[in-house]
Amino acid sequence: MQDYLELLVALSTALVVGSGIAIWCHRHISKLNGRVDALTVLFKDADKQNDQLRQELKELRSGIIGVGRRVLELEKLFKQQQVKLEERAEQDPGARLYTRAAKMVSLGAGIDELVAECELPRAEAELLLRLHRKAS
Repeated sequence: MQDYLELLVALSTALVVGSGIAIWCHRHISKLNGRVDALTVLFKDADKQNDQLRQELKELRSGIIGVGRRVLELEKLFKQQQVKLEERAEQDPGARLYTRAAKMVSLGAGIDELVAECELPRAEAELLLRLHRKAS
């Protein structure tokens, strides 16, 4: 009978210890499940933000492409206007003289050189020289 009693005590002890371990494991698993759920929510939020950022990047790329095209159009128009201005300057002999005189002034020519080379009146040569100095 004492063997049965010892066996019963051993089984009871094992049952209590096993129950304690099971309760501890259950609590630990519950905590881990809570952490997994929290991480799942974080990953879903991160995925949403990632999708939003991809969409914004796509929109920015489209905008940049549009701006690039517009810049190319404006450069083309600018070049056309430059050509037209150069053509007009070449057609107008008076403008050619003033253009040449302005270039000479930028290279350091004096009043006497402007009068001699560009056939400008002295007063106009002085005015051109003063305007160029103020602009500089």
